[in-house]
This record gives sequence, C-alpha cells and structure tokens, in this order.
Amino acid sequence: MPFITIRHCPHYYEWITAVGQQRTHRPVLVFIHGWGGSARYWESTAQALAQNFDCLLYDLRGFARSQLSPQNPHDRYTLDAYGEDLVQLLQALQVDTATVIAHSMGTSIAVYFLQQSAIQQSAIQVDRAILTCGGIFEYDERAFAAFYRFGQWVVKFRPRWLYQLPEMDRLLMQRFLHRPIGKRDRQAFLEDYLNASEAAAMGTLLDAVSQHAIDTLPQHFTDLSIPTLLISGQHDRIIPPTLGQKAAALNPRILHQMMPQVGHFPMLEDPEGYLALVRSFLGVESVIQPIPVGDRG
Repeated sequence: MPFITIRHCPHYYEWITAVGQQRTHRPVLVFIHGWGGSARYWESTAQALAQNFDCLLYDLRGFARSQLSPQNPHDRYTLDAYGEDLVQLLQALQVDTATVIAHSMGTSIAVYFLQQSAIQQSAIQVDRAILTCGGIFEYDERAFAAFYRFGQWVVKFRPRWLYQLPEMDRLLMQRFLHRPIGKRDRQAFLEDYLNASEAAAMGTLLDAVSQHAIDTLPQHFTDLSIPTLLISGQHDRIIPPTLGQKAAALNPRILHQMMPQVGHFPMLEDPEGYLALVRSFLGVESVIQPIPVGDRG
C-alpha cells in the first residue's frame, strides 16, 4: 500500500483512475473523508468518476490506515492543522491543480485548506469544491457541553471486540442513515471507527464543535472564491440541511442542493442521485454505470 509521510505520520493514499491505480494526468479530484471514517467509503464514488478524473483518496492523520507515529503523540489535531496536512500532501504528490470533494468534518477541513492555500499563495490551484453534509453550527453552551461529554465517552469506549458483535455495524450506522447501505460499507466504517487514534478522534471532535469553529468558519465560507456545491441530506441528523443553508447564504458562489430521502451518507444511500448532482456541477456526463453499492441487508 502507498504511504507518504506528512507531519511525522505515514499517510495512506491511493489513486483511482481509468487505468487502475496509476495517475494519468487527467484533472484531479481530491476526496476528504469525515470523522471516524476513511477513504474507503469514497471508493465507489471515485470509481464512477474515474473515466473523467484522476481521483486521489487518502486517510486523515490518525484515522484508519494513517496511523500516528509514537514519536509524535502530542501533535495538533485541529481542523486547520488537517488543512495544512492537505497542502503538504498535494505538494509532495506534485498536484498543482485540483477539485476538492469532501464530506462531513472533511468539509470544514476543505474550507480551512482553501483559506490557507489562498493566504499562502501556494502553487496549488483549486478550481471547484464539492462539500457534502457540511454547514455552520450556532454556539450553544449547554448543548456543546453535553456533546463534549458524550463525545469523550464515544471515543474512549471502543474495545476491539465490538467488531465481533452481530449487528454492531448496523447499530453504529443507524443514526447516520435514512436509507440502508450495504453490509460491507457498514463493517468498513465500524472497523475504521474502532481503529482511529484516540488523540486524533478526540482532538478533531472537540475542534469541529467549538467556539473557534463558530468564530472562523463563517468567514471562511464567506471568503470562498471558487464555485462550490454544497449537498445536504434531507434527513441528516448529524448536520441538518438548515446548517448547510446557513453556510450557502453567506456566499453567492455556493450552490446548495438538498438530496431527498437520504441522511448523512448520500453518496452511499443514493449513489445514482449523488453522482448526478456531482457530474452536473463538474460538467461531465456519465460514461460508466455507478459501481453497485452491494447488498442492502
């Protein structure tokens, strides 16, 4: 498996292209996953777009296959630090032009990354962004305090034997979904959730829902200077579509689309509908059929 070291952490990455796993120098799509997950749940989307794009997938530092180095356990796990990780990753892989496609917590990382790229005047040019299930939270002291307590319990209580429990994958994903997804995808997310570094999982969770995020993200959405598609799930209970609407209202360059009858994973719950929105925004036609999601048992 290919790895590249960024901020003392070997980052797993892969290319999904029309010729397999070798870059062809077509336009690049960079996929960013959300909290607790990995690039694995983006694979079917990337495969369906690979005839038009070279798709770069990677696991965030401390998540899934990008395991932390014991020599650097006290690194920063803020969203802006992960944005800087992406800057360094693209520079190391010699990607100078790209479109970003992100999900959930990854949408905030993408917004920080875009802001950093603009401020640093880096050689990386991003022409468009697709943000999936993202938005802007309003600060609520009591709600945030309750979220922190619950989050600490969720992160600390992750014994590996949970993976062996029947239906645990279905139970974990229940709150995220409105429509069923394949068992393989559910099990992959459960495995990634259990393997996430405690430092990375806790650090990103606390920073994603924080006063700092409340203070900075709205301005970063306002400052976006590229065409941006923001997709919300109608029945998303993690980041409700109203939060996406608030973000889109800050900037006329943001097109907000709400997908009906899906929750927090529209790319898995309704892959055909999701790909239709993405292809329309990117200006490409379907040249291959979407990869089957698998059994929905």
